[in-house]
Amino acid sequence: MAGFSRALVLLCFFFSFSEARDHLVGGKADAWKIPSSESDSLNQWAEKSRFLIGDSLVWKHDGNKDSVLQVTKKDYVTCNNSSPIEAYNGNTKVKLERPGPFYFISGVEGHCENGQKLIVVVMSEKHRRFMTISPAPSPVEFEGTAIAPASGAASLKGSLMVASGVLIGVVWM
Repeated sequence: MAGFSRALVLLCFFFSFSEARDHLVGGKADAWKIPSSESDSLNQWAEKSRFLIGDSLVWKHDGNKDSVLQVTKKDYVTCNNSSPIEAYNGNTKVKLERPGPFYFISGVEGHCENGQKLIVVVMSEKHRRFMTISPAPSPVEFEGTAIAPASGAASLKGSLMVASGVLIGVVWM
């Protein structure tokens, strides 16, 4: 039974980094709106997330009241909605197909100036590989016992596995 548990933990660990995910913008439906405060900003939500090539952003909002415009950095900064890269109305799904920043603003006049905009940074393959195989930088204290970091991806004995800041489990092989 212990072997099955170890295999399940490893399987979850590796699939969490390899499968594309859909990210509901803001973490909830109708999050595409003027934020009520700086802490309610969609950029605050995006900074807490990890976006990988192949993931998608999903907007759930009323297309009769607002739109999502993908724009250049310059148009994002100046809130220029006159020449978007892409324009989306209603419920929208945008696939993130390259590393780097993506810029989005509201298509309604005045909304961007009031904070309704979003920057999403997609990690490169290099950073993605680093996240999955890099060992812990120093020993970690776990229930009173020091655990030495793994010496590489092949050695997981006694290693803590952490994905996106969440402890997945401890593997004892």
